Amino acid sequence: MSSQVLKTIGKALNVTSFVSSKMATKKALSLFASPRKGRYNDHQKHIVESAFFEEITYNNMEIATYRWVGNGKTILLAHGWESNASRWAYILKDLKEQDYNIIALDAPAHGRSHGKQFNAVLYSEFIKEVVLKFKPEVLIGHSVGGMASVFSKHLNNLPSVKKMILLGAPAHFYGVFSRYKEMMGYNNKISKGLDKIVLDRFGHPVSYFSTADFCKTINVKGLVIHDKKDRIIPYEDGQLIANRYKNSEFITTTGFGHGLKDVSLTPKIIEFINH
Repeated sequence: MSSQVLKTIGKALNVTSFVSSKMATKKALSLFASPRKGRYNDHQKHIVESAFFEEITYNNMEIATYRWVGNGKTILLAHGWESNASRWAYILKDLKEQDYNIIALDAPAHGRSHGKQFNAVLYSEFIKEVVLKFKPEVLIGHSVGGMASVFSKHLNNLPSVKKMILLGAPAHFYGVFSRYKEMMGYNNKISKGLDKIVLDRFGHPVSYFSTADFCKTINVKGLVIHDKKDRIIPYEDGQLIANRYKNSEFITTTGFGHGLKDVSLTPKIIEFINH
């Protein structure tokens, strides 16, 4: 949707908030948590059809997983918002050539995984279940997939995971939430209502869910990659994560954008995994 359309929706909800703050806030949260895309199209289905497909059950929800079997290290790939496991097509060939045992999953409400709404905490639970089953040594997460990977490692330890690679990950949920509120132009009634829902649902304020802060507790080796011209997640987020993640290396790129789908990064990722 265009920014003008989003602002129009925001204004309508602001008006609604004076009639029913609860109704307006609930709708605002639904808009935030409901991906508009991320299910597979025909081209994307073709990318993952060579994988062994398996579903894992978590709280009556099915987690879609894809496995390209190899004899080397087990790698888990976690995609970002409004995407799915096919986003790794650009790097799959190189990972297969290393004979890695490659696992990818679809996030809640994405790809072939169940659910209608998404949040990073639920995604972290999906990641935990996949890690416990396949015991990957390396976690690679893009965008909110990186955030959810850190949440999962921080909250569950996950002893099999020895290395983490974070690509364009947000440093804190507060920033993501604030940018959404600003983009929609919500008033204080809705903004405060959204914060209260997070507190009531998860038992912590929005500020608690910080990738950067959680990285302080993670001792395994990390590789943080962020682009200076990332228009989705500010470059400063990558800097903050790398600063708090003491056992990490930080790679800055310029011009690769938020997706970071550039083959020049692949040898650096493989070198990090292998050493």
